[in-house]
Amino acid sequence: MIGLCTLLPLLYPVGLPIKISPEVRGVYDYIENLPERSVFLLSLDFDPASKPELHPQAVAILRHAFRKNLRVVAMTLWVSGTGMADQLVTQVAMEASKERGKDYVFLGWSPGGTAVIINMGQDLYTAFPSDYAGQPTKGQPVLDGVKSLKDVTYAVSLGAGNPGVEAWYVFGKDKYKFELGGGCTGVIAPGLYPLLRSGQINGLIGGLRGAAEYESLVGQKGRAVAGMDAQSATHLAIIVLVMICNLFYFSLRRKEKGR
Repeated sequence: MIGLCTLLPLLYPVGLPIKISPEVRGVYDYIENLPERSVFLLSLDFDPASKPELHPQAVAILRHAFRKNLRVVAMTLWVSGTGMADQLVTQVAMEASKERGKDYVFLGWSPGGTAVIINMGQDLYTAFPSDYAGQPTKGQPVLDGVKSLKDVTYAVSLGAGNPGVEAWYVFGKDKYKFELGGGCTGVIAPGLYPLLRSGQINGLIGGLRGAAEYESLVGQKGRAVAGMDAQSATHLAIIVLVMICNLFYFSLRRKEKGR
């Protein structure tokens, strides 16, 4: 029964109503209000282990950015997620008919961890002399007028740990004064709320629920909404099973007393 309640909504999503939280709307509204051809930096700081939660977030954000005709500069601070991140960005870009080098660039990964952020704040082309495809970053139309992080209009880090959102705030936003939003797995979200409440990040997408909210805002419901349908159906099934078990328990107890 639990298997069916999980599988059927994934195959045939119902699209149950989802309440949009202020923290998710903060990221959406900021991207929605950016002028065309603004520089949007997306750091995909996760690996395949966190794909179920963060992959749908990345897809929804990229769809939104491409729909707004922003210049997307994507990268990762996690070497184990480089191939996955490139495939993700390329797939969504093809879906939106965007051209590599003109509308978006995937810089890939560079060794150094948080030092990469500092290097990008000083000179983007020193940190990434070429992109993931091996093309020189200098001269690419998508990076026209971009010399460092100071020229980034908005940045979002989707992080599954360290380095992630906190590193981008400490070594990036705090030094180079660009606006920052975040996304993370559900288990990490409570630890990032202090950054949100203090205004150090302007929004936070938490886990699969946050991804489903963003999909709803973008108007393209995908894996996250289907996942929330499956989760809701499974929870409902467990509640019903518990109620049935209790009915059986009290019924049998009553019979035993009647003997």
